[in-house]
Amino acid sequence: MSISVKNLSKHYGQQKAVNQISFDAKPGRILGFLGPNGAGKSTTMKMLTGYLQPTSGNAEIAGKDIEVEPLEVKKQIGYLPENTPLYIDMYVREFLSFVAQTYGLSDIAKRVEEVIQQVGLTQEQHKKIGMLSKGYKQRVGLAQAIIHQPQVLILDEPTSGLDPNQLSDIRALIKNLGKDRTVIISTHIMQEVEAICDDVIIINKGVLVANSSIDELKKAHQNKTLEQIFKQLTL
Repeated sequence: MSISVKNLSKHYGQQKAVNQISFDAKPGRILGFLGPNGAGKSTTMKMLTGYLQPTSGNAEIAGKDIEVEPLEVKKQIGYLPENTPLYIDMYVREFLSFVAQTYGLSDIAKRVEEVIQQVGLTQEQHKKIGMLSKGYKQRVGLAQAIIHQPQVLILDEPTSGLDPNQLSDIRALIKNLGKDRTVIISTHIMQEVEAICDDVIIINKGVLVANSSIDELKKAHQNKTLEQIFKQLTL
């Protein structure tokens, strides 16, 4: 398993933001991570990426324990947070070169060129990031997340606010990236999950309430839509 989570918890005093959740994510399969606002999705993602320390439980990324080998774990992860932190006064190519340098990559120019082509930024590469549309900014965010060729991608609301054309392009890009990686996507858009994901987990009030393939989940709920199942499990 590229990601293995066992009884992971994060408590803030008496508040149990995440409470003993366990799940696995496999290479070549895209996992949709669902839940209402405040359910614990972003907290879980921040623990997996090393931004937050768990209260208890453990998780492994590509065989590395997130607390025992945090730096090795971070080398294996590409992370796209909900609000992508980009340097808007930098040019696209300049920014990606900077990110590549922070990872200590060799032959930076070649790798930057590969990523620019992969995410469809060829026509925008000499523009300042602040001048780009939201869709192209998302592409820059994805480019920085994959530039070091991580085994695992964790994407928090990667298609939020995109128009239908941008949405289609980013969906196709994520599907392509997921062919040889483990990908976790957090989103509120059920159609997004059905279009992109193979498996799904649903968290509610910090507790895992569903964990299966989308087909198995629908079958277990009399072939209801994913939106109907989500409402049933989280209301």
